Amino acid sequence: MKTEKIKDMKFYYKLICLLVLCIAGTSCKKYLDVVPNNVGTLDYAFSNRNEAENYLFGCYNTFQNLNREVVNNVGFVTSSEIIYPNLDDNPFNKITGPGFKLIRGGVQNVSSPVIDHWTGNNGGQNIYVALRRCNIMLENIDKPFDLKDDEKKRWIAEIKFLKAYYHYYLIRLYGPIVLIKENRPIDGSIEDTKAKRSSVDESFAYVDQLLNEAIPDLPSAVVNPLLEYGRTTKSMGLALKAEALTTAASPLFNGNPDFASFKDKDGKNLFSTAVDPQKWSLAAKACKAAIDEFVAQGGALYNLVPTNKVENVSDQLKRVLTIQMVIAEKRDQNPELIWGAQYGFDYQGYVFPKLTSDAVAFGNEQPSNWSVPLSTTELFYTKNGVPINEDNTSAFDYANRNTSQFGDDANKSYIKLGYETAKANFNREPRFYADLGFDGGIWFGNDKRNESDAFYVQARGPFAIGGPKSQFATNITGYWPKKLVPYLSIMNNGIQFETFYLPVVRLGGLYLLYAEALNEEGTASKADILSWVDKVRSRAGLEGVATSWQSYSKNPTKPDTKEGRREIIHQERRIELCFEGQSGWDLRRWKELQGVLSRPLQGWNVNEGSAVNYYRPRTVAVPFFGLKDYFWPIKNSEVVINENLVQNPFW
Repeated sequence: MKTEKIKDMKFYYKLICLLVLCIAGTSCKKYLDVVPNNVGTLDYAFSNRNEAENYLFGCYNTFQNLNREVVNNVGFVTSSEIIYPNLDDNPFNKITGPGFKLIRGGVQNVSSPVIDHWTGNNGGQNIYVALRRCNIMLENIDKPFDLKDDEKKRWIAEIKFLKAYYHYYLIRLYGPIVLIKENRPIDGSIEDTKAKRSSVDESFAYVDQLLNEAIPDLPSAVVNPLLEYGRTTKSMGLALKAEALTTAASPLFNGNPDFASFKDKDGKNLFSTAVDPQKWSLAAKACKAAIDEFVAQGGALYNLVPTNKVENVSDQLKRVLTIQMVIAEKRDQNPELIWGAQYGFDYQGYVFPKLTSDAVAFGNEQPSNWSVPLSTTELFYTKNGVPINEDNTSAFDYANRNTSQFGDDANKSYIKLGYETAKANFNREPRFYADLGFDGGIWFGNDKRNESDAFYVQARGPFAIGGPKSQFATNITGYWPKKLVPYLSIMNNGIQFETFYLPVVRLGGLYLLYAEALNEEGTASKADILSWVDKVRSRAGLEGVATSWQSYSKNPTKPDTKEGRREIIHQERRIELCFEGQSGWDLRRWKELQGVLSRPLQGWNVNEGSAVNYYRPRTVAVPFFGLKDYFWPIKNSEVVINENLVQNPFW
């Protein structure tokens, strides 16, 4: 009886949805926006080269917007790298949408999904509309009478790249997707519009096919960076192929037993049921091809020491500034940047602690409240280049890391001399000090040029300059994502934020992706695998993996096994790419996000003024992430309209 009642309820729900859709004038024929509604204007849109180029740029629109707002970037908001207090009722709050709430649970649902890229709601972009637009471009590419053949080839390649990226983005969120290889005819039957989801393997294969077709005709570099920045290059195409094939080879998609029973209405498996090691071999080859192309075009790891408003600073601080400039350098001067966001990072006032009394006045508009949990800070190595719980020297006191000590000469480039701060902040690797701001930590910049008079963070209690000032203007953990504030930015008696653009793909990340693929593929030597990790570590001032573990780790043989190297490479990626919107995607494809979000997120006791009371970890958020959260739900009304469409498991 109970089962029949549930079936009846589902039937009535579907009936109600259909009635609502009919009343609203929504036709089943518009499913996934496959039918052009602007046919009458297409002849004009492709009447000549200039008009067609405008349409091409329209195809890029969604591509640019997908990396525009970090608060709607799934890789950014679900990584647990940053906690936001989610105070939506504050009149000064510019954070719209529930992206940061996702890890807390209770906001994702099937009736109105959060960051919905399937239908384009709640912070999402309608990617299927973007795909329709791309197909229209391909269908009409021969119409402009003055479009030269070489330019036509380039445009076709760009559109195929965009189609590949849009499909890949959907796969990462939804798993098996509906492939939009071409727009369906306007006079087709309603049944023809009710497409089925292709399997994960079919979906990735189509992305790979599009990229293989596109890459040969993409330019090695844009001809006019001033006018063409953001348009696709060969390096971007190869980097996307490398990332897509690595994702396809990863545990979430490659023989995932949790979704082995997921089938469409015809009984076809939508996930592969067995792990295919060959996928890692294809990923490794793709990563190497991407690296070779980019390096051939002059690409290299960023290693310049900035000189603008930098005068008397130590070598230690110079390295910190170099690491910060990896993402803050101007796009046309950064040799490491393969592909960057089109829009500047717009939340510096949320990640910049108050360093002066004058800056406190900006507390409402610039609340300094993006907070880094202790779990993220503990990812970073000791100065010896090994995890903080593995260091076998006296450099790091792991057991007593949450007690305090006074700033000393050995750490004076990082911690204010004589200031009492947590032991956890001492003797850490340079990326810790480049990426994180904390109570007692040196914050170079803010219009200071010399290390001797650099600002430092004072965060203990409400009477400290950088401490809590209101429910809204409070950093709830006591750590700030310093990496997201260029040292040239100023917040004092006025505000002057230096514009920068977050990377989408950079060479350091690609090196680590290649190391991961080589390790999983299983035929490369330990030395070859670790050499790519060591390139990134060297820039951070660390010795190589093998040397560091042999000399400083309680587990010296860890790099000798595939499993040990996997753990090292994963941690290295989470450190190197921290706050760049990558870790959330990595943790998903590795099937590690559920484990990361299974523990409460903690910070310091920020309302306390004394060190003994301040440095007491307290829970500031309890995350929730179940197996179903690895993939987004499809809006229920879409499943109702199209009976061939199956909902994702557990939703």
